[in-house]
Amino acid sequence: MYDGLSDTEYERLAENVRTAIWEELAPLESRIEDEEQIPYDIVLPVLRECGAFGLLVPREYGGSGLSIRQYLPIIAEFAKIQGGIRVVVHVHNSFAHALSEVGDDTQRKAILPGAATGAKSVAFALTEPEHGTGADLGTTARPSGSGFVLTGQKWLITNSDLASHFFVFAKTGPEEVSAFLVERDAPGLSIEPLPETMGCKGGEHGLVTLDEVTVDSSALVGKPGEGQQHLERALEISRVFIAASSLGTSERALELSLAHAQSRVTFGKAIGQRQAIQRYLAEMATDVYALRGMLADSAAKWDAGTRIPAESSMVKQFGLEAVGRVTDRALLVHGGIGYTRKHPVERLYRDARLNWLEEGTPTIQYMVAARELLSGFRFSDGFGAIGWPGRDERVQGYAGR
Repeated sequence: MYDGLSDTEYERLAENVRTAIWEELAPLESRIEDEEQIPYDIVLPVLRECGAFGLLVPREYGGSGLSIRQYLPIIAEFAKIQGGIRVVVHVHNSFAHALSEVGDDTQRKAILPGAATGAKSVAFALTEPEHGTGADLGTTARPSGSGFVLTGQKWLITNSDLASHFFVFAKTGPEEVSAFLVERDAPGLSIEPLPETMGCKGGEHGLVTLDEVTVDSSALVGKPGEGQQHLERALEISRVFIAASSLGTSERALELSLAHAQSRVTFGKAIGQRQAIQRYLAEMATDVYALRGMLADSAAKWDAGTRIPAESSMVKQFGLEAVGRVTDRALLVHGGIGYTRKHPVERLYRDARLNWLEEGTPTIQYMVAARELLSGFRFSDGFGAIGWPGRDERVQGYAGR
């Protein structure tokens, strides 16, 4: 169960974060887009001061210990401004949260107090340049003395320029995947930058090489062979966070489009009075409304202690499709000027496209959702008369005829 902060404490924290976002971070957009680099000397102290690093770190380790319901509006708000900043906050909080759930007491005590202030940070080292995930991983960890020796490469590792530790997934047997916490300065670990991205500019998504990196057995997260279940749990809730990011970007694109539709005048009247524009706006709002409901359902279930593999994949997939449609329509509402950097919709359009790739591509989300459905997942009845007695049995009976 995740109770989070009291309403009073939460609103105080949320207001501090909102103020930092719009008064101190949003004005950096042009600089980051021009230089394709986040000015960490400005951004990191702001994030530290407003408490953004410790949002999902349990209170016993110095964080705020937010519930998922409380966290989602905050990460959505970050998704309304320059995308590189949102990515830094998302990755830091997602994998501090993962460590708080799957790490042992020693690992949590060593890392989470620092994560709460931003002094330490965990990056997720899964993706590889020449291999897939799970049993197809190319990175190996062979036993050696009292520990393991890791060899392999990981790439597109977000926050690789900030991370103090890497959550590395490696094969410890032909079909066995294990997870390790590897320190940034471990001998044999090197980091190279990769080319700049289309959107969410300024963050680093590097190439991490593990060349005979020796770690003690205390670096193992859980037991050998538990890496896949740790991976699935971490990505399960992080997919919900990506969907919340899609919501924030969609909300901002809708806000900007409404304002433009009311202020842009052609042939003597605001374009918002034209049916074609009204349809775009209504479609955008429908996507926002639907995504809000899916996120609320997913958060409530996770906070109640329920695993949500199907829901997380469906909300992540719907979110990326929704933000795609919304930013498409925002561009149409703005017309040609929206394709220039005069308006933020140009950046929102590019930033949103990272949501296709974070925490798994659409094909993965379809696979997970279908797997859960075929394994027996069903939606709980929450609409009164729809859940009448015997309904499921009758539906199954008709389906078998």
